[in-house]
This record gives sequence, structure tokens and C-alpha cells, in this order.
Amino acid sequence: MSAENTPKRIDHVAIIVRNIEQALTFYHDTLGIEPREIKEVPSEQVRIAFLPMGGPGGSEIELIEPAATNASLLKFLEKRGEGLHHICLEVEHIDETLQEMQAQEAPVLDQQPRLAAEGSAIFIHPKGTNGVLLELLEKKD
Repeated sequence: MSAENTPKRIDHVAIIVRNIEQALTFYHDTLGIEPREIKEVPSEQVRIAFLPMGGPGGSEIELIEPAATNASLLKFLEKRGEGLHHICLEVEHIDETLQEMQAQEAPVLDQQPRLAAEGSAIFIHPKGTNGVLLELLEKKD
């Protein structure tokens, strides 16, 4: 990976949940983390909540609640239960990062960047990342 495309920070850690409101009982009511945003993402068939850590520019916890129509995430939830879904690393140039990953034969799940809640992203299969689904994200301005 070229130096300019090396991930610069952990953007978020995503946790899949059955119900965002129930999950917020712990994260908000117990830990005191105020959600930055709760929104529907129709393109991904999910509802998400962002919980900021460490002030502006800090990493976040992302709670993911799959819609009834999101077969792949519902299957993930049935098989593994609630918990860690993926870790997201921020990159500067997603198109160049994708090309570099493909050239290195990394197990990229996307042939082109997908529209994500906060920008454009690609996912790397856990078989190439020691068992963790990895998202690489170029944040939109």
C-alpha cells in the first residue's frame, strides 16, 4: 500500500444490534454517550446510530440495526448474534486504495466503492484480515 493510501485512523467500530433503542439504553443511559445521529440508510437497508468518542475528529461506535429486507445482515445476526460486525479505517482516496488492494490480491468484496452513510467504502473479507470484516472509507466533505 502506498504511503498516501495507508489508512490514517480508526473511523468507527460497528456493532450489529437487533434494536437500536434497546442498545442505546446501555451506551447512552449507562455510559453517557450521546448519539451524534440516528438515521435510516435506504441504500444499505439499515438504521444506524453514531456514538462519538473523544470529541470532534475522534473515533465512533456505530450501531447497526438491519431492516427486515436486509437478508445478509439478518443472516449474520441469526448466525452470530449481536456484537462486533466490522472495523472501519479512514483512507484518503478510495478508488486508488481499491486498485492497490486488487493488485495485491486482497479479498476485496467490492468491485467498485459503494455508497456508505458517511462517504464511499469498500469491504475486505475476514479471511484476509485475521477474522475481522474490514471497511475502508473515504469520508465525504
